[in-house]
Amino acid sequence: MTSDPAPARVQSAAALLDRGVHWLIAHWLLAANSLLALWNLLPWLAPLFMRQGWEWPARGIYSLYVLFCHQLPQRSWFLFGPQFTYTRDEILLAWTGTTELSGPLLTMRAFIGAPEMGWKVAWTDRMISFYGGWLLVGLIYALLRDRWRGLSLRWAIVLMLPLFFDGFTHMLSDLGGLREGFREHNLWLATLTNHAFAPAFYAGDQWGSFNSIMRLLSGLLGAFGLIGFAFPYIDRMLRGEAMRR
Repeated sequence: MTSDPAPARVQSAAALLDRGVHWLIAHWLLAANSLLALWNLLPWLAPLFMRQGWEWPARGIYSLYVLFCHQLPQRSWFLFGPQFTYTRDEILLAWTGTTELSGPLLTMRAFIGAPEMGWKVAWTDRMISFYGGWLLVGLIYALLRDRWRGLSLRWAIVLMLPLFFDGFTHMLSDLGGLREGFREHNLWLATLTNHAFAPAFYAGDQWGSFNSIMRLLSGLLGAFGLIGFAFPYIDRMLRGEAMRR
């Protein structure tokens, strides 16, 4: 009478799973940074694929990342074109032939570029800064792992507040329409600074504008606050688990 091989297979699978858990506990930071690197790479591949004529994989990336980002082109970076960023009116002219938008503001995210303009990275400058900051802080933590105790929860919240405030004010401003939102013209800032800077600094979302700078800065600060707190916390928790094993 032959023995049932099922228990042996179950034991083998359990042993394999246990080794996998051991490896993940020991190398979780490598795994996390590798996933973050892939997560940050894919949006940049979308414009490359469009340039190469590989439309299906490019649109697949755009469709995936639109779940995490509004992808408005006036707040995005473009590759393989004459300009790195474009104003709202430049995009509307290229897309519709007019500077007027007939639908809601979010309909503009459907514009991914054109051969003469270049192609849009699959998420906006804020997301580039925020998620890119996750990877940057993760790599820094990997280098300083034994010396970095991590941020307190209080400091993590403080560093993330500018991200929430900037995003919330943009959302409120967008309710005012294409041109009337207070973050679109930033007249309040021009008044506070007595128009000390060029008009292009105050209005719009193009590279070098106040809005662009604030999105990049708040994204980086938020990433530093979140990952600077979370990664050391996870590390301490998993090291304790490794010792118990």
